[in-house]
Amino acid sequence: MESTSTLEHLDFQAQEVRDLNEATYVLRVDRHSLEFKAGQCVSVGVRGTGINREYSTYSGEQDPYVELLIREVKDGLVSSALRRCKPGESLSFMGAYGSFVLEKPEDSTRKYLFIGTGTGIAPFHSFVRSFPDIDYTILHGVRYLNERYDFEDYESGHYISCVTKEDGGDFKGRVTDYLRQTQVNPNHICYLCGNRLMLAEAFDLLREQGVPGDNLFTEVFF
Repeated sequence: MESTSTLEHLDFQAQEVRDLNEATYVLRVDRHSLEFKAGQCVSVGVRGTGINREYSTYSGEQDPYVELLIREVKDGLVSSALRRCKPGESLSFMGAYGSFVLEKPEDSTRKYLFIGTGTGIAPFHSFVRSFPDIDYTILHGVRYLNERYDFEDYESGHYISCVTKEDGGDFKGRVTDYLRQTQVNPNHICYLCGNRLMLAEAFDLLREQGVPGDNLFTEVFF
């Protein structure tokens, strides 16, 4: 991987901001020589402000750019500024780092369950884009239908939306409600990303269903 010190001398620029709904967007950034593993984080901010935030990669390892899925925080110093970026604007960019990555994705016998809430789906999008042949199911917890970010990118039947505030999703309720009603195969390798309270509850539910601790990986998003 290119060292952080070397990357700091490159001019990372915004390429595009793609709005997904009123609060969430995808930021596309120059990749240069950056190498990353799907699911790792990068630290990004508007150059000159002195403030960065960490975001998981949303794009795939083979893509010629880096994409980040970002929810704009009201009065947020970084998320709001990044949303206003124009193409060509210089960014402060560091990374990639983190261990929330797939082990042996080339092993076709592995079955994955990815559980995320809100923008916590970002690393799973990166997983699927990087390794399209993996056997996966995504369980995505959101409040509204317009928070099913780029759900059409996933294979039919492999994405399950758990929607709490509206009808029309695949399941009405939280991801933890879904897990209480659905037996998970203990052999599945489970990755959990998102809300801290959801992670703790889902982790306990999966352990109760017989999923061994060695098959559980977590990443707290907020």
